[in-house]
Amino acid sequence: MKTFTPRPGEIQQDWYVIDAENQTLGRLSTKIASILRGKNKPYFSPNIDTGDYVIVINAEKVNLTGSKTLQKVYQNYSGYPSGLKITSFQRMITKKPEEIIMHSVKGMLPKNTLGSQMISKLKVYAGNEHPHTAQKPVTLT
Repeated sequence: MKTFTPRPGEIQQDWYVIDAENQTLGRLSTKIASILRGKNKPYFSPNIDTGDYVIVINAEKVNLTGSKTLQKVYQNYSGYPSGLKITSFQRMITKKPEEIIMHSVKGMLPKNTLGSQMISKLKVYAGNEHPHTAQKPVTLT
């Protein structure tokens, strides 16, 4: 029996919609990361982008467990002295709720050009509407 390695033309990439309302951030992110990598397909290969497109709606309604809503912070360092910016979760959820899910999923993907290619297939929206209805996405629960 020979090992099947998919070629770029043989990979079928589907579109999925995930509603983030009342879902835990970490559990949601692992599900999204595995779909983006293509681990839900029988021909998964770690060195080839076999993943699907994922649309996340209602990003502002995602939950955290415990008291992380008060304690979780996001850090950004510019590289210059006194260039550390610290943003709390509560401020991020009001200003940029899409960045919370993007940041969480990006940490679960490979740290190379393949990971950059995978994260570009993630579309996150704060509200209930998205502009990708022409792709006929399948709703995941």
